[in-house]
Amino acid sequence: MQKYSDRIEKLRKLFPENKIDAIFLSKPEDVAYFTGTKGDDLFLFITEKDAYLITDFRYREMAQKLDWFTYFETGIESKMIDVIKASDCKHLGVCKNSLSLDTYLSFLDELTGKEIIPTGDSEYSLVNELRIIKDEEEIEYTKIAQEIGCQAFAHIIKYIKPGMTERQVALELEYYMLGHGADGLSFDTICVSGEKSSLPHGVPDDKIINAGEFLTMDYGCTYKGYHSDMTRTVAVSSASDEMKNIYDIVLRAQLNACDKVKAGLTGDVCHHFALDIIADAGYGEYFGHGLGHGTGLEIHESPRLSLVYKKPIPVNSIVSIEPGIYLPGKFGVRIEDLAVVKENGIINITSAPKELIII
Repeated sequence: MQKYSDRIEKLRKLFPENKIDAIFLSKPEDVAYFTGTKGDDLFLFITEKDAYLITDFRYREMAQKLDWFTYFETGIESKMIDVIKASDCKHLGVCKNSLSLDTYLSFLDELTGKEIIPTGDSEYSLVNELRIIKDEEEIEYTKIAQEIGCQAFAHIIKYIKPGMTERQVALELEYYMLGHGADGLSFDTICVSGEKSSLPHGVPDDKIINAGEFLTMDYGCTYKGYHSDMTRTVAVSSASDEMKNIYDIVLRAQLNACDKVKAGLTGDVCHHFALDIIADAGYGEYFGHGLGHGTGLEIHESPRLSLVYKKPIPVNSIVSIEPGIYLPGKFGVRIEDLAVVKENGIINITSAPKELIII
């Protein structure tokens, strides 16, 4: 397809500044971005003039939709080295945040006469420079995935009752999304209540959801491979004054970040839009993760809205905005939307309500 050829040409234009004349990709999401084909045993080798998708019988039919691919019945790992050996490339780029140590050592041993050059850094590899900026199709797929999640929230708040287990609610969320257009789940659903809601990545189990508790649900799905992500915290039957106060602080922080995040600002600056409000309220030490992260073919991509991300956020990146406060032994609150970053702000693609809901 033309879009994959165009993406490959954009990648080739980055070769000179990275001092490479070819690149090897093994990360499934990277390969899928340039070919539309995703699998664990697909390897992509791109030179200044040619491109080789190296695979075996399992992906042959999928790969045939491309005008180019290289197919081997067996031994694809050794064959991919043969393909690289036979090429004219002298400076081979590899993505160091995805290349296995075993493959790297094999390259050093087998590809004599060719320099192996790691490209980019752990947060911003050469391929990430392209993947971080979404085209209209990628944005539309993400919007669809996020809307499925929002509809799942509308469903689940009518479903939850005291006495249910966290696992029951998590399974119902997943069942709804998969039954209403999702082609997969973005990650293992987080659905935690009461004291467990102070665990940002808590695991749902057979804990009973009781009246007077917070229930935090962090979940997402994929549509045509693109990931959604959202979090909502609800109160079951009732909420104490302390619970309402913490929820209000997190909501104000989230709304402020949604109002101020825009392209060109660095990730650390964006993080402070929420952190400063939470810290001013006296709870800064209880917000210990980043404000957000990019999504796309992976659930966690560049850019990051965090203190350690000093790069500018580009136009048409997609980011989560998800501040939280987590009080050990008591409860936690997190509110998360997904948004497209533009020059003058964001387009929030999350339609689910954010005010405190008591169910």
